[in-house]
Amino acid sequence: MRVLNWLNCIVSAGFVVSWIFLSCFPGFAISGVVSLESIKIYKTHELFRTEPTVFFRCKGENGTELPDVKEINVSYTFNGEESWQPLTQLASKKCKRCGFYEEDNLKPDDVFDEWEFCPKYFWDSDGKYRRIKVEEFDATFLCLQCASLAADANASSGTHDSGKGRHLAVIIVISTLASTVLIVGLLAAYKYWLKKKREQEQARFLKLFEDEDDIEDELGFGTDI
Repeated sequence: MRVLNWLNCIVSAGFVVSWIFLSCFPGFAISGVVSLESIKIYKTHELFRTEPTVFFRCKGENGTELPDVKEINVSYTFNGEESWQPLTQLASKKCKRCGFYEEDNLKPDDVFDEWEFCPKYFWDSDGKYRRIKVEEFDATFLCLQCASLAADANASSGTHDSGKGRHLAVIIVISTLASTVLIVGLLAAYKYWLKKKREQEQARFLKLFEDEDDIEDELGFGTDI
């Protein structure tokens, strides 16, 4: 029973080690937080509204209103710490359908622009992406984590293959480490079991001689000196 408990602990430790190493390699599930660094709108779509309500939204997500953007032809800059930031999050290399809109109370919201928002657009090393829609807006986005995603997306197919090879190598290393921990634990448990078995056999052997001496004493076969 004690040996089984040891084995259960060792197996659990192996899974824990694997989880820790996987946690140390976030590249397997890379995602990037996108914030708005600056924006300038060139027009409003409402004839009788001087202060438009501008917001950003990706398909399937809630919209993010830009409360400071109220005038046309004015450049607004942000530090990424505003209460309404970040705008969205890009996971892996998958794109999202996103856009800038102007709220309309009487009909569907007016569209400044809609486009496929992809990590590969953050190709620059500083993780910035600029989107310009003629006569509509000029915006710059920031995503530091997306820079590495963009580098992978813009690389050649050979680079992709080498990247996959590195990921595979990391997986092999993690599996090897977890297996090593498991094997070492099993060997330790086996040695412990052998040691206990020898101790039990020695105890039974000594007890057998003690029982024989007791029987001889009872039958009077003992040697008197």
